[in-house]
Amino acid sequence: MRAKGMTYDVGWVRDGEISVPHLDLEIVRRELTIIRDDLHCTAVQIVGGDPERLETAARIATGLGLEVWFTPYPLDLNPGEIRALFLDCARRAATVPGEVVFVAGVELSVMNRGFIDGDRLEDRLTHLFADPAARPQRIAEIRDRLGAFFGSVVPAIREVFGGKVTYSAIQFEGIDWDLFDFVTLELIRSAEVAHLFRDGVRTLAAQPKPLAITGFGTATWRGAGDVAPKSMDIIEYDEETGWPIRLDGVYERDEAGQAAYLDELLEIFDSEGVDSAFVHLFALYNLPHRPDGDPRYDLDLASGGIVKVLEGRTGETYPDMPWEPKAAFAAVAARYAG
Repeated sequence: MRAKGMTYDVGWVRDGEISVPHLDLEIVRRELTIIRDDLHCTAVQIVGGDPERLETAARIATGLGLEVWFTPYPLDLNPGEIRALFLDCARRAATVPGEVVFVAGVELSVMNRGFIDGDRLEDRLTHLFADPAARPQRIAEIRDRLGAFFGSVVPAIREVFGGKVTYSAIQFEGIDWDLFDFVTLELIRSAEVAHLFRDGVRTLAAQPKPLAITGFGTATWRGAGDVAPKSMDIIEYDEETGWPIRLDGVYERDEAGQAAYLDELLEIFDSEGVDSAFVHLFALYNLPHRPDGDPRYDLDLASGGIVKVLEGRTGETYPDMPWEPKAAFAAVAARYAG
């Protein structure tokens, strides 16, 4: 692979609240350095909802020699709000020195309003999947709405940003890739499609434009890889704030399983001609590891992070960092070093 990547979260924004309340720039610099030196990454996808944070982290990353995929990640916004966010971020990305790819969002149809009927993610998924007979028509509507949106917003992005542009898509969204420089897909293997996965990647990589894979990963409980697209669905959320509280049951930690899953997918991507791959993800600070007490509060089990975030203490492997590597950290490092 040309770009050996890691996804790095600077905080998702929903209803004005951000998932990482305080972003310590010294920690950001240290983590991005570890991503470069210890994980052997050559690229980083910086995701989040705050334009200033995205720009700041991007500048740190390119200063370290990393290729940056500058990725605003809107949640529950309407198309007008998304457009404004993208243009703000594109102007900022244009000022970042170094190699920068602009990613015009991720899974917009299900994560935002205006493409599928429904105010929240759960409503939109219900509308899309509850009635199998109506699904083809609803997918056609999604494609028309996304096509109209990108047909307008991508030329506007290119007016202010001179680098390469892409979008992290779900396959059913039917994106017109003529608008973009990379074909970029959220491609997550579950047990249901495992027997088709390698051939599918090979077919996608045979297209004329370079193929990038984002969003692939799995949580850290036993069996998570079998249901990887839904492996975070074991979280119970606060009804008022929408933030995670606990798990919906007791699950067994399986760091080896998460590590094997990522290693297998990276081998497939590398051997089948993928241009760029971004493991999802380095850390989720809103899903901390709580090894003591009620196991339902060990939110890290639902995290796809390759490090487990600690509360009120630092780790042993990196005594200056508030996390400890999981087995997946070493698996990704070995694969990328090779």
